[in-house]
Amino acid sequence: MTAPIKQHLIDPEICIRCYTCEEMCPVDAITHDDMNVVVDVAKCEYCMACIAPCPTGSIDNWRMVATPYSLDEQFSWDELPAQEDLGEADSGDLMEAMEDEISTLLAEAHAGTGGKPVAPASAAKPSINLFSRAHPATATMQGNFRLTDAQAESDVRHIILNFGDTVFPVLEGQSIGIVPPGTGENGKPHAIRLYSVASPRGGEKPNANNIALTVKREPDGLCSNYLCDRQKGDTVDVTGPFGGTFLMPNDANANIVMICTGTGSAPFRAFTERRRRAMPGAPGELVLFFGARRPEELPYFGPLRKVPASLLTQQLVYSRLPDRRKEYVQDRMRNCAGDMARLLEDDNTHVFICGLKGMETGVDDAFADICEEAGLNWAELKPTMRSSGRYHVETY
Repeated sequence: MTAPIKQHLIDPEICIRCYTCEEMCPVDAITHDDMNVVVDVAKCEYCMACIAPCPTGSIDNWRMVATPYSLDEQFSWDELPAQEDLGEADSGDLMEAMEDEISTLLAEAHAGTGGKPVAPASAAKPSINLFSRAHPATATMQGNFRLTDAQAESDVRHIILNFGDTVFPVLEGQSIGIVPPGTGENGKPHAIRLYSVASPRGGEKPNANNIALTVKREPDGLCSNYLCDRQKGDTVDVTGPFGGTFLMPNDANANIVMICTGTGSAPFRAFTERRRRAMPGAPGELVLFFGARRPEELPYFGPLRKVPASLLTQQLVYSRLPDRRKEYVQDRMRNCAGDMARLLEDDNTHVFICGLKGMETGVDDAFADICEEAGLNWAELKPTMRSSGRYHVETY
């Protein structure tokens, strides 16, 4: 009998199809189709380069198998298979040895990120992977509004998609995939582009079957230009929903600290709207650190001015104001060190970070400084928060 082997697998229920793991794999062991992202057992060298960059922890899965799962099998999955019964007297010892080895490797791989992401304990259970490229949901463009000033360098839009009679349930913090039409120079269909949903469950309009996206037009962005150019009444193919950990807590006592730049504000608009609609008098605090170059380039600047301070504490931060020194979200966090330390000491506090990948280091350093000043140990607190579903990062 062939000895069981350790196989690296990706959880299709949690994966948000960002393909970061595929980009990071040095031996091209990771690939994807219209449904799933998978690992080729014949190529994988267990180097763990894909682990830390994964924003959801979907990559952190292993099985002991007598016969490895093929790529075709993995492409067909809606969920991970259970650990198979190896039928050997020493299978328990094999599993224990594998778990010990993987735990050690994962701890090393996650050393700089604080551990594997976990959904908040009070979050609702998300629906995942209901629609694929092969079987997409068709949405109709219901609205396309420019959020940034007409003179601003960045063109950021609030886009509303209506699903008509198609049931497309999403939770705050989840993403959807947009399928741009056509093929690339290689003759293959264009890759699906992910966007965080900017509206709460129940729809952009309450009890309407629609959702909102926050989309920045990129000069050479295939999908962003496709979306930003859609007119009212045009149809768009949509996949998903995706994401099972970056989810809003349902607990009214939860303090939610939201740190973002640019279109990273999308999920936090959803969080804020959900709290406003469902729990307007919630005792838990909502705190937003939102960075942009100038007020005219900050998405939702106008609507944010109408959100009452009793619902949301706003820290709007600008890095390119005339005659003012550059300020970034991490600088404002340090200026609010007392309040931040108070929140970090509260077991009801959840931290969510979304935006450009370059912001992670600065925010993490700010947390470390705030904790040091308050007599806390960020190196210990961060993994504790993450393992209890209270610390989340999604950057791109």
